[in-house]
Amino acid sequence: GSARDRAAVLLSVIPGLGHIYKGHRVFGALVMAGSVIAISFCLLGGFASAGWGMLLLPLYWIGVMMHVYFLEDLVALGKPKR
Repeated sequence: GSARDRAAVLLSVIPGLGHIYKGHRVFGALVMAGSVIAISFCLLGGFASAGWGMLLLPLYWIGVMMHVYFLEDLVALGKPKR
């Protein structure tokens, strides 16, 4: 991976921001909106299962970070942004 890939992973601490950085603006906005829903369900699952549901949240974040790492970088390639 390039330095831009690693920077996108670091920006994905806020899910969706790394996608926007790599030029996938619409998908990044969808990931940001979906993160609110995912965090809400993880909190609900955490309350319902005495905290075990909160283990899903790091899995979600790792999945988003892996996706942005392997995603094509539209900005570096000079392609139009989607």
